[in-house]
Amino acid sequence: MSTVPTVYDVANRSGVSIATVSRVYRNPDSVRAQTRERVLEAARELGYVPSGNARGLASRTTGVLGLCFPDYSDPDAEDIDAEDDDAAMLYSDQIIRGMERTARRHGYALLIAASLKGGPESLVAKVAGRVDGFAVMARTVPTEELEVISRRQPVVMLAGPREGGDQLDHLDHVEVANADGQRELTRHLIEDHGLRRLAYIGSAEESPDVAARFRGFREACAAADVETDHGPVLRMPMMTQADGASAVDVLADRDGPLPEALVFANDQMAVGALHALQRRGLRVPEDVVVTGFDGIPLGRLVRPALTTVRQPMLKLGEQAAELLVQRLGGGPDREPVSLMLPVTVVRRASCGCGEGEDSGTQLA
Repeated sequence: MSTVPTVYDVANRSGVSIATVSRVYRNPDSVRAQTRERVLEAARELGYVPSGNARGLASRTTGVLGLCFPDYSDPDAEDIDAEDDDAAMLYSDQIIRGMERTARRHGYALLIAASLKGGPESLVAKVAGRVDGFAVMARTVPTEELEVISRRQPVVMLAGPREGGDQLDHLDHVEVANADGQRELTRHLIEDHGLRRLAYIGSAEESPDVAARFRGFREACAAADVETDHGPVLRMPMMTQADGASAVDVLADRDGPLPEALVFANDQMAVGALHALQRRGLRVPEDVVVTGFDGIPLGRLVRPALTTVRQPMLKLGEQAAELLVQRLGGGPDREPVSLMLPVTVVRRASCGCGEGEDSGTQLA
């Protein structure tokens, strides 16, 4: 087994003192940019991750698992409704609950980082140095950082499709059946409700989950010979309730009739659309059908109740912790594991399926 690189190795490689290396990670602004980059480059080449405490350095274990996900709060968007923050945080909260529960069952604590801005001197590297294994939301940490971290400890990627052909192929990976869920929901609208003019509203940011959902939408339309664009009809900046309402305003103010169905990439936009349609005096589903994706509780409470695809957020966290524990328990050299968790299409009143109990189809 190769020797784990230490702070001494980084100092020797970069030609600075141990104290300077320490300052780069603890207080990067106190080090000149040129020197800081030289230290970080040496750390990347060596695969060095700073250790959180002396005890962990000596024993190579901390009894802690780590989780990093994006900071969903947006201080520059003061007009975003509180419900949007709550709904976005609910997604990460459920993952945290699942991961923490499973980690605790195996005797581990959970350390959470919800801010991913910055370079290797950021919170990501600091968390990695304080944990035995690390779960991270896909495409929220640069590939080169994950490559460095994964040389030293198990890393599990959460959500988003596996990125084939790159440096992360060796990592364990858990995702949900985004394309399958959106494909089945779209098929339901076309075949069971007879809709032909469907508009998909996605995200401005290239989210791999949203891309997979749009792919499922297009596949269902192609199978039914329903014409679609190569991209979403609209791409909204933040995928918030406000963005959903804005999408309705844009589409309603265009020449010609509204689409028969507005298929949103998430529930938050769909809820905002329901409110905007009501303000315009348009009835759902009589005048236009609205659907979402995620399965947040708010979708059950709005009127009409929202047809959606429910993804297993709690299960994502549970499986991530299980994979990390298995690697730590003696499986570091096994083939990478890639899990696809099933989703459930939940048919409610916003597509015309009635106000009764939720009805749905689970898709692997």
